Amino acid sequence: MTSSRPPRDREPDGSRMGPTRFSTLLVAVLAAAAVAWLLISSFYYSGIPRLPWLPVVTLAGLAVLEAYAAVNTRGRIERKPGREPVNPLLVARFVVLAKASALAGSIFLGFYIGLTGWLFVEPTNAAIEDRPAAGAGALAALALVAAALWLERSCRVPESDDDADDRADRPGRR
Repeated sequence: MTSSRPPRDREPDGSRMGPTRFSTLLVAVLAAAAVAWLLISSFYYSGIPRLPWLPVVTLAGLAVLEAYAAVNTRGRIERKPGREPVNPLLVARFVVLAKASALAGSIFLGFYIGLTGWLFVEPTNAAIEDRPAAGAGALAALALVAAALWLERSCRVPESDDDADDRADRPGRR
């Protein structure tokens, strides 16, 4: 008796979680940049307090922590000498963290890009003073997106020789 269930790598409802798509991150960046530009240009900018540095430091700190987790997790998955085996549940949590951080970092990146773009158009002293914080925020958000994508990639299970042989034996697949 044959099973009518599809192979594990092709679920019919698309419920399988895959890698973060670049297009999703790009849409988040562009939408957040447009919203930031519209919000900041519709309000009187001089009435808004100066941009704080705390979000910049927070984004940069998260990027550093996720980059460290990526290096550590990759070494543990590959079972490098001196490293203990990795807990599969921890890897699943890291994947969820990486996917969420990539999207959140993209939204922050778009916001800071829109804000920075507007600040370079605005000739006031307040705008000129906020440019360093906005530019640093964009860089920190970009670093968070990069670290999150690196962590997500580091959580992949390395392909074994048996997997490659199985894939080559399947008809209709390359």
